[in-house]
Amino acid sequence: QMPGTARHDREMAIQAKRNLSKTTDPVERLRLQCLARGSAGIKGLGRVFRIMDDDNSRTLDFKEFVKGLNDYAMMIDKEEAQKIFQIFDKDGSGTIDFDEFLVTLRPPMSKARKEIIMQAFRKLDKTGDGVITIEDLRGVYNAKHHPKYQNGDWTEDQVFRAFLDNFDSPYDKDGKVTTEEFMNYYAGVSASIDTDVYFIIMMKNAWKL
Repeated sequence: QMPGTARHDREMAIQAKRNLSKTTDPVERLRLQCLARGSAGIKGLGRVFRIMDDDNSRTLDFKEFVKGLNDYAMMIDKEEAQKIFQIFDKDGSGTIDFDEFLVTLRPPMSKARKEIIMQAFRKLDKTGDGVITIEDLRGVYNAKHHPKYQNGDWTEDQVFRAFLDNFDSPYDKDGKVTTEEFMNYYAGVSASIDTDVYFIIMMKNAWKL
């Protein structure tokens, strides 16, 4: 059985929406707005920034930053955007590094949580090349238990592809899941789970670790 990722995702999105009304911290507000869109929400914002980064500098100036937030339909006023930008523009250069921005935006996780996530990743990454693909899943998963396979709607590969798409950003599904995508996804899920113990039990059950 595929892990119950969708259910956690829904719970997390609902909780993020609820917490939005309680927090005044601008970075936390942006984080929660992303998470309210589900676990791939932060990754989706990253993709918007990447498209705007015409010169491949992997940096954004304030104008690009605001445009990116607007394109991604983030409810944020200019003043709040300014505050966030200043937090990340540590050296006052007028630009921010968006990889660093996205890592900071990701909900923080304890070492124990990161370790169990990596354990699951390694189990799925049969070929050990740092990317999970359909080929990898063939060795780990039995698609034959999936209801859509059983009723003839999907082939084995379609079951695997749908599974991989869970971890991908909604606009950028390439059938490959990198360590970063897997981490980002579970950082989202992790945000809705209070204790390390429960998170670890959930991961162990889901992935039979």
